[in-house]
Amino acid sequence: MTEYADAGVNIDEGNRAVKLMAQAVASTNTEAVLSDLGAFGGLFSTAGLVSDAVLVASTDGVGTKVELAARHSGWQGVGADLVNHCVDDILVQGARPLFFLDYIATAKLVPEIVAEIVTGMAGACRAVGCALLGGETAEMPGVYTDGSIDIAGTIVGSVSQAELWPRTEALTAGDVLIGMASDSPHTNGYSLIRMLLDRNDPSDDLIEWLLTPHRSYLADVDALRAAGVEPKALAHITGGGFLENIPRVLPANLGARIELGSWNVPSGFRTLVEWGDLANSEAFRTWNMGIGMVVAMSAEQANAATALGHCLIGELVSVHDGADRVELSGEWR
Repeated sequence: MTEYADAGVNIDEGNRAVKLMAQAVASTNTEAVLSDLGAFGGLFSTAGLVSDAVLVASTDGVGTKVELAARHSGWQGVGADLVNHCVDDILVQGARPLFFLDYIATAKLVPEIVAEIVTGMAGACRAVGCALLGGETAEMPGVYTDGSIDIAGTIVGSVSQAELWPRTEALTAGDVLIGMASDSPHTNGYSLIRMLLDRNDPSDDLIEWLLTPHRSYLADVDALRAAGVEPKALAHITGGGFLENIPRVLPANLGARIELGSWNVPSGFRTLVEWGDLANSEAFRTWNMGIGMVVAMSAEQANAATALGHCLIGELVSVHDGADRVELSGEWR
């Protein structure tokens, strides 16, 4: 008699994974959560939102960093990577996270690994007051290769319509750009990173740094505002680096001049650039190069921002049609 398990899908292992992650998921529940793990859909009350609330949603993944995590058992880290990346994406619009949904797919389910990934997600959710409302774990032999795992997630947050970012109409040439430090390459450029690792002899310290989770900038932005600084725009430095992400929050008549020597680029990036013999344009379009969030603000508020430990990395400039939107000025090496 044929069973589902004969095709490579084990329902019992899926149920065991749910049991292993249940406590971590429950630890993220807020008063707004109205359902338990295992329901067909997660229930979240919007009763506490302001009257002009705008819901902000983002979906993303960890990409090929999961392959590096698989080599070095860094599963909790990629769970945190996923949540924090999504938190930062909606932070650019000024939103605070409400709830998060995850998706984990693999060729063969290992409940302990799934539970470790979800535990990492839960910890990151708790840190920002976000409920891990639900998710899906899919076992798909024949679609994924043996040993491979893919993880993705969707976050939903809210912000008052009056407080949405970017405040495009307020941006002007002469506004300054403040850089908030990254903790690693975060979740971008890992296909190139893995190629470079395979061609060289990486140290344990480099591997540890590469597996450091994506940083959430929610607390940093809160601290800025508590110090009286009011950002006009935020740019999350993800795939596409400086060159692709900063223009996304600027009007067409403005660009950014980045002073490359204005912050210390972490040694790990220096190693990767040397191994690959990368030009500046390629390095700063692939990785965050030590700056994970860029904040535009009036020049008068720069001192308050740098007093909190952030770097003044450049300014906004007027641009004309056809001009490069991001100018990399000076040298960092």
